[in-house]
Amino acid sequence: MKNEPLWLGSMKRPSFYPHKPQRVDLIQTHLSWVFLAGDLVFKVKKPVDFGFLDFTSLEKRHFFCNEEIRLNRRLCPEIYLGIVPITKGKDGDFALSGTGEVVEWAVEMKRMPDDGLMSLLIERDEITSRDLDGIKDILVPFYRQAKAPEGKLFLGGIETVQHNCEENFTQIIDFVGTALSEDMNEQIIGYTRQFMEENKSVFSKRQRDGWIVEGHGDLYSANICFDRIRDKIYIFDCIEFNERFRYGDVAVDVAFLAMDLDFQGLCDLAYHFSSRFQTEMEDRELLRLLDFYKCYRAVVRGKIGCFTWMDPGVDPEAKNKSLEQARRYFSLAYRYAGGITEPPNLYVFMGLSGTGKSTIATAFAKRKGIEVFNSDFVRKELISGIPATEKRIEPFGQGIYSSQFTEKTYRALARLAGRNLIIGESVVLDATYIDRDKRKRLQEVARASGAKLIFIVCTCSEEEVEKRLEHRSMEKGKVSDGRLEIYKKQKEIFSEPGPDEADHVIRLDTNHPIEEIISTLETALKKYL
Repeated sequence: MKNEPLWLGSMKRPSFYPHKPQRVDLIQTHLSWVFLAGDLVFKVKKPVDFGFLDFTSLEKRHFFCNEEIRLNRRLCPEIYLGIVPITKGKDGDFALSGTGEVVEWAVEMKRMPDDGLMSLLIERDEITSRDLDGIKDILVPFYRQAKAPEGKLFLGGIETVQHNCEENFTQIIDFVGTALSEDMNEQIIGYTRQFMEENKSVFSKRQRDGWIVEGHGDLYSANICFDRIRDKIYIFDCIEFNERFRYGDVAVDVAFLAMDLDFQGLCDLAYHFSSRFQTEMEDRELLRLLDFYKCYRAVVRGKIGCFTWMDPGVDPEAKNKSLEQARRYFSLAYRYAGGITEPPNLYVFMGLSGTGKSTIATAFAKRKGIEVFNSDFVRKELISGIPATEKRIEPFGQGIYSSQFTEKTYRALARLAGRNLIIGESVVLDATYIDRDKRKRLQEVARASGAKLIFIVCTCSEEEVEKRLEHRSMEKGKVSDGRLEIYKKQKEIFSEPGPDEADHVIRLDTNHPIEEIISTLETALKKYL
């Protein structure tokens, strides 16, 4: 904001708080100031008006603080403690719950584990299908009890859904050409209007059948926290500021989390969650509505990213990140809207160490102009936090090559591939994939993203492998730590991919010059793609 409120400086100081935290960190969004003060959090609403919300008066902010407490105590009552006034004394000093004039209101919360946010766990590749089942187990009984009263059912009807969608289209028009193209915008609008026109009876039936609820309204990974120590899952930060966004079809909330998982590259977990939720809720029509509401939710997130990008109070790095994310959200919305007509390809170059898969994968990806993800780079840079070219001569299955590191590495590869595939971009993976279970994950990713999966098994003579690995050991700046003893261990446990594992399996002899190998591969691919 251009003119920061006077009390803001006081709230940045640890001495301002009665419990005297050691430090205070401020996080800003387009809607709020959030103060992390030791084991407590204080959230203050900004005096903004975006049309879909109005926090411009102290009275309104007070009301919506109370609503925030009421709504969020449904899912995590132990976190939301209450609201507290920020006061100004006669001496001009500000205080928390003081006796002077109330100048602002804050929502007081217990602080959840900083490292437990689902969005962070996703980045660290620590989210599994079991975690999604835990979320589902909380949400199913919640939605069964959250039925909307008769007077609010209209908020889940076709008229309100149309209003929400058209409001989005109006609010993103200034960002067309910057965050999304004109063609993308037209495709999203056309799909949305056509779907609503063709499914009016479905929306009416959902109202009659009791699927309209007072839901969460903002159900995605940034608002879910895992406390691994206490084995708790907190689902927080419900929408309090607009009933149109909170009352709606249960499918709207489910679609938001599924869309967010897609956005993060976990499209296989998105499918797992939504299908399991549908089964347990006994909601036969949910999947029919899912892409429509995913598209809607992706547009909302893209719009919010643009608002954050435009906020002068947000630092430049956060602004640029917000715009980049907005573009990806709009690309995702475009995909849900049917804008991607050709399925992407997931090329998996696999095989034992020294068989040339990385050399071939890199050359092939460069020729195709697509992104390549290498397991050695991911294992070192993303998982272990060490330079990719740093040599680690670890025994087989130990150190950064332990089963734990390997599992996270292959989860990361699947996630990185999913991020591209879900928006229609083909991708190359480069890893041994000697384990059938790790290849199975790629089958799930390909199915969920609509991609074609091709395993390219690189092979060559053992004599050639020995020459390559010996030469590699003497070269500097190489990412791979492959050695002959590693090759032999891999060979013992290598499980050949079968025809049931991919759309196609291609065996590629790499005992030839690189150009000849690439030409052979492209000829083989023409038969399948």
